Amino acid sequence: MQVILLERVAKLGQMGEVVNVKDGYARNYLLPQGKALRANEANIKRFDADKAQLEARNLETRKEAEALAAKLEGQQFVVIRSASDAGALYGSVTTRDVADAATADGFSVDRKQVILTGPIKELGLHDVTVSLHPEVEVTVKVNVARSAEEAVLQASGKSIQELAAEEEAAAEFEISELFDDIGSAANDDDTLADVAETQGSGEEQPR
Repeated sequence: MQVILLERVAKLGQMGEVVNVKDGYARNYLLPQGKALRANEANIKRFDADKAQLEARNLETRKEAEALAAKLEGQQFVVIRSASDAGALYGSVTTRDVADAATADGFSVDRKQVILTGPIKELGLHDVTVSLHPEVEVTVKVNVARSAEEAVLQASGKSIQELAAEEEAAAEFEISELFDDIGSAANDDDTLADVAETQGSGEEQPR
């Protein structure tokens, strides 16, 4: 199907261009989303008549998107999820989860604006693209962690593997300390037993 684009569409064309697309793509996305019109004579005339108004509207929405992009740039949003010790999520983080996290932090982001090449299925920091306008995109970081405390550590640059190694080392240290304490207590008991035995035999203790 031939359509005339009412705005820039990534990998397809700029506003005003007449392009060939698959019928399903046009019917299910471009036409209902108001991004294009069927490229017949009547619609081409309609576009020419409305072109100045469309360009003005596009400029206004682009400026709004650029202002939001400036605020979003470099932002990091935390998503708390359950995961295995190896970092694999029990489930996944979707576009809705990212949009909800951004909205919770005071940014107006719709899930349709969030671009994921695939669901996020591991703990850690992930770069995610947010398309605020056909001509404005921004990259944010999504910090997927099992707890707020873990998110803080990940934000400081530590990976889930490093955190696991630190926890394991701390656990080994605690066990080692415990055995040292038990050993010390045993030695003390032996010393007391020796003293008691010596006193019981009537031997004079060295001064």
